[in-house]
Amino acid sequence: MEYFTWSLNPIAFSFGSFHVFWYGILFAFAIIAGLQFMKWVYKIEGRDEEVLESMFLYIVIGIVVGARLGHVLFYDPSYYFAHPTKIIAVWEGGLASHGGGAGVILALFLFAKKERINYLWLLDRVAIPTALFGFFVRMGNFMNSEILGVPTQKPWGIIFSRVDILPRHPAQLYESFSYLFIFLLLTYLYKTKRNLFNNGFLFGLFLVLIFTVRLLVEFVKVKQADYDTSFLMMTAGQALSIPFLIIGFAFIFWSFKK
Repeated sequence: MEYFTWSLNPIAFSFGSFHVFWYGILFAFAIIAGLQFMKWVYKIEGRDEEVLESMFLYIVIGIVVGARLGHVLFYDPSYYFAHPTKIIAVWEGGLASHGGGAGVILALFLFAKKERINYLWLLDRVAIPTALFGFFVRMGNFMNSEILGVPTQKPWGIIFSRVDILPRHPAQLYESFSYLFIFLLLTYLYKTKRNLFNNGFLFGLFLVLIFTVRLLVEFVKVKQADYDTSFLMMTAGQALSIPFLIIGFAFIFWSFKK
């Protein structure tokens, strides 16, 4: 059986010794798309759009710091504790989505408190473009031939020739297109049904959907944690997804009860 071979250079283009990576381009697109989406939200709800640039500064810092610390603490702590100067070397790769999610939640709490905005109202709306952000980031992982799936003989397996010659589950694409669907679903619910839900519902639904996808895709993803998680009978990614799932269900239940 012939499999599709993926061999794209992660570097999109260069200026001398300065390289621009596909991952960085897609990360920038994710931020810009999120900002434009929130401008649309603020416009239709009659809110002051001037605060959005400040809010996205909070979000970007929360994502980068949270995702980096998440990777350091949950996926390769032995290496980074032995080489502490490498903790800040974000340009070398290593960002954990669970840590990034926690970082954004904390950053938005600080922003909402500063601007005196209803925190749950804000979470409901920022959750929607966050799903789109996940789509772009996982596409960036695909461009980099990273976050690989396990070997497979399924006809849709992909050979990442920059890594090896084995056909693998395109785990990045499974996640990426799932997140795009979640973004479209949440956008539809927000646009047509938002007055039917109490604050917290869309955020809870976002958590449940995103981390259900993450939990399932982990079954066909190469182990990422640099330590043994067999005693948990699950991967580190699955273990980290469970608290977010519980929180998501709690928000949904609370919103209906309220």
